[in-house]
Amino acid sequence: MKKEKISENYLERIPNARDGLKWETAEDGKVTLCIENKGLFNKIAQRLFKKPKISYVHLDENGSFVWQVMDGKHNIIEIGELVDEKFGEGAHPLYPRLAKFFKVLDSYGFIEWK
Repeated sequence: MKKEKISENYLERIPNARDGLKWETAEDGKVTLCIENKGLFNKIAQRLFKKPKISYVHLDENGSFVWQVMDGKHNIIEIGELVDEKFGEGAHPLYPRLAKFFKVLDSYGFIEWK
């Protein structure tokens, strides 16, 4: 028996920052994600290779804006409309860039889907 594929539009998904993820906003509005390096491998790397306990991921202007409007209530299409309103042609091609941005955030475990 074949499994029935469920078709879902990726742009209709609702992203939200992962619970417990710390982030800061600088005076210029740019967001920095503060990622704590936990686990056995990270502890070993911290002692042997002097790796940091906290890694910082600095988002650019577009990514910072998207991060701040990502509240668990707006889907990617609605976030795209807000980005287009703020940045205009500077954000185009809009939805392919947003989809890639959210895929990267998801692959690192920075976001959850509602």
